[in-house]
Amino acid sequence: MTRLLLADFADQERLVGAARHARNARYRVVDSHTPYPIEEIFDVIERRPSRVRLAMFAGGLLMAALAYGLEYYSAAVDYPYNSGGRPLDSWPAFMLVPFATAILVAAVCGFTAFLFETQLPNLSNPLFAAEGFDRASQDRFLLVIESPSESNERTQALELLQKSGAISAREVEG
Repeated sequence: MTRLLLADFADQERLVGAARHARNARYRVVDSHTPYPIEEIFDVIERRPSRVRLAMFAGGLLMAALAYGLEYYSAAVDYPYNSGGRPLDSWPAFMLVPFATAILVAAVCGFTAFLFETQLPNLSNPLFAAEGFDRASQDRFLLVIESPSESNERTQALELLQKSGAISAREVEG
C-alpha cells in the first residue's frame, strides 16, 4: 500500500491552485475527486499516454493477418479447387472476413486495454473509506498527492496544502 495525502477544498479554484502549487513543488499529483468534471485539473495531473489505440491497432492487424492466412491456407494449400480457371488466392474475395474480424478483435482489445489502463473495475479503494470522502460527490473537492517518504517533506507537503486553502489535509492509505 502506498501512502497518499488527501486534502479537502471548498471550491474548484482553490483545488486547481493547490494542484498547481504541489506540481511546482515537485510533488506528484495523483488524482482529484470532484462533484463535477474540472477541465483545468486534467493539465496538472500526471498521466502517461494512453495505449488503447496501440492495443486496438495491434489486435486488429494481427487478427486480419490471421484470418487472411487461414482463408489462404484453406483455399490454396489445404484444399485447392480450380473452379473455372480462377486463381486459388483470390484476395478480393478473401477481404471481407479479415476486415470484419479485425474490427471485432480491435474493439475487444481496446476495451480490455481500457480496463487495464484505468484499473477498472475498482470496487474497493482504501480512499473510499477516508473520512469525508463521501462529500466529494456533493460539495467537496478532494486532491490526492503522493506522500513523500521523508517525514519532514511530508510535513512540508501538508503545510503547502494547508496554505493553498485546504479545509483539511491528512495522510491516508492508498
